[in-house]
Amino acid sequence: MDHRGSPLAALAALLADPTRAAFCSALLDGRAWTAGELARSAGVAPSTASEHLSRLIAGGLLTEERQGRHRYVRLASPAVATLIEDLTVFAEAAAGAIGHSSGESARPGPRTLREATRQSAEARARTCYDHLAGRLGVAVADALLDRGLVTDRAGLAITRRGHAWLAAQVIELPPRSGRPGARPVVRSCLDWTERRSHLGGALGAALCRAALDRAWVERIGSGRALRVTPDGGRALRELLGVEVP
Repeated sequence: MDHRGSPLAALAALLADPTRAAFCSALLDGRAWTAGELARSAGVAPSTASEHLSRLIAGGLLTEERQGRHRYVRLASPAVATLIEDLTVFAEAAAGAIGHSSGESARPGPRTLREATRQSAEARARTCYDHLAGRLGVAVADALLDRGLVTDRAGLAITRRGHAWLAAQVIELPPRSGRPGARPVVRSCLDWTERRSHLGGALGAALCRAALDRAWVERIGSGRALRVTPDGGRALRELLGVEVP
């Protein structure tokens, strides 16, 4: 049977290349990158990066913006970010199963001190596209559920108490859209380092945006890792009872 016309096969082919997969993973930090920055991050030539980026844009996974001579790219939508993160979790689990059955390590260890430091920082706190992830993201999700600000009794939803809490903290959610495929208000996102869920959707994005705007967290370098500031540690402890990991 010929599967060349299958949209699923076409999508799988886009992500099957290690360089394109590395680009999509890097863009999970939610920011726009230049082609040159992505080329350096993946260790490929600019001409090679340009070719891969054109394919990802044509396939609908990335979108581009041009400012002067610079070409910026980002993930096309929150739905694409969710897809990449979910596939990362699935790939890690599948690699673990294969490694366990063969007696080999599922994931190679960091090759350099810099890589080990980055992985450790991302495990503590990072962005997952536009919401909080890592141990910090899971801790915030647990606190929201424990305090009754979010409920999972019949699917995840913000409670009346949660809406009042958001209003008190002046954290605004975007207006709801009734169009098909619109972003959910709150969704569960399986964290690939913690193997537990943090919160995505509009709520997760609003909380992350507030944390960055109020300097509760700050980015470490150019990657996805975050550092909780002293003010952020106090705010998280006072507002949610979260002890900074």
